[in-house]
Amino acid sequence: MKIGIVGLPNVGKSTMFNAITNAGAECANYPFCTIEPNIGVVPVPDERLDELAKMYNPQKVTHAIIEFVDIAGLVKGASKGEGLGNKFLSHIREVDSIVEVVRCFEDPNVVHVDGNVNPLRDIETINLELIFADIETVDKRLDRARKQLKADKKYQAEIDLFENIKKTLEEGKSARTINFSDEEKELLKDTYLLTLKPILYIANVSEEQLSKANEDKYVKQVQDYAKTENAMVIPLCVKIEEELATLEEKDKKEMLEALGLEESGLDKVIKASYDLLGLMSFLTAGEPEVRAWTIKKGTKAPQAAGKIHSDIERGFIRAEIVSYDDLIKEGSMNAVKEKGLLRSEGKEYVMQDGDVVLFRFNV
Repeated sequence: MKIGIVGLPNVGKSTMFNAITNAGAECANYPFCTIEPNIGVVPVPDERLDELAKMYNPQKVTHAIIEFVDIAGLVKGASKGEGLGNKFLSHIREVDSIVEVVRCFEDPNVVHVDGNVNPLRDIETINLELIFADIETVDKRLDRARKQLKADKKYQAEIDLFENIKKTLEEGKSARTINFSDEEKELLKDTYLLTLKPILYIANVSEEQLSKANEDKYVKQVQDYAKTENAMVIPLCVKIEEELATLEEKDKKEMLEALGLEESGLDKVIKASYDLLGLMSFLTAGEPEVRAWTIKKGTKAPQAAGKIHSDIERGFIRAEIVSYDDLIKEGSMNAVKEKGLLRSEGKEYVMQDGDVVLFRFNV
């Protein structure tokens, strides 16, 4: 699963990517520093694995992972090929969701591509370019459906759907603001509309703003806008996150405590991004390895087993499951069994986040 980090030049996008991945992406105070996208694979923070590791003392602990792509800065006219427009649009088509970094801090030493700080204008600049690209995609789809309508009336539903999407886009709204039926979602599967991708806004604030970020006028503007799309906003200071990312765990905890924070902003971003994609983790635990496995919410037990190995899915018999909370409360798998808290689930069982599982299979 890929998450694209986007934003105008010089909003803190590549600095945030560096902090997330420690990948050392080039970062400079001039536009288009990022041309080819940098990619970083990062573990999803999960305290449950640490607790299970204490219980099982495994040889290995493996977190779920998420892939972040740092996509080149965008300017007005990208949909017409301005700046790195065409590259930007092709890279963003390849990601599953978007993290948009919005500058909410004043700093005369960091050049703003449009001359001054205005988060709503910045959001609009990016979103309009994505909307223009989507209108082009929708027009092509409508042309095709109208031609096919002559031979098959079923294409009328497609025409109605895309005319509604086009109307919304022409009003300057993203396709994600529309509530689609299940049938419409099926029709949209192969359209790859950019404004349909789930989005998370990062309000990049200064260190001084951080303690009262939710009261900041710029952050409030981003929050109000995000509400129109049912999107989430995470205020963070990218500069602080970059510093935190270089520290050892003990020093990191001390710095977070000094700042009055329970966890880093980037941990919040990674967790929220994971959730944004409709993902969750089930867990396996034993002496060889304690591990989190990534699945889509709503996945049934055999398909979850297939994440471990296709043979386990093919020969699935049952899943022996205990909830993480029950396992930690009782202190051991033997205690769980004695209390009757270990369940045997079949092929129709829908996996829950935090299920600790042993799959029984025969091939």
